[in-house]
Parts: sequence; structure tokens; C-alpha cells
Amino acid sequence: MSGPITDYVVTPHATLEMRRRNIDEAVVAHILADPEQRIPVRPGREVLQSRIDFAGRIYLVRVFVDVDRSPAEVVTVYRAGRIEKYWRKEP
Repeated sequence: MSGPITDYVVTPHATLEMRRRNIDEAVVAHILADPEQRIPVRPGREVLQSRIDFAGRIYLVRVFVDVDRSPAEVVTVYRAGRIEKYWRKEP
């Protein structure tokens, strides 16, 4: 799947993790609509990620989505301070 993801549901686990990690659903919606990077994890699952400013510090927010269903399912969300660990360099 390519292009923006606008039709999705957030699983209870992802909702819990977003709340626990203080990541607003608007941030998730923005990343799903226009990610900086989209990386296949396995057939049917992708991670969409973007660099986002949280209180003056840039984090990489990673949104794991099962794209093999309709609507797509947001499985989990987290932010990483070590952007270089997950950022894929373009060839």
C-alpha cells in the first residue's frame, strides 16, 4: 500500500501506548497522512515514521500499521530519541 492512510482504526493497545507515551492522536493522523518514511516490516505491516518536535526536542515517531485490512489498523506507536537507529538512508 502506498499513499496516505486516512481510513484507519487505532487498536486498544495502540491507544494505551499513545496515552502512556504522551503522543497525541493528531500526531499519528499527520504521520499516517504524510509520513517522511514508509518501511515494510513484513507482508501486511508497515512502519510509517516522521521526525516530530516534542517540547523543543526532535524525536522519531514510529507508527506500526497493519495495511492488509480495511480499515488499516494502527498496532502500536512510540517515539525514539535515537533517530539514526531507525532512519533509513535513501539510496
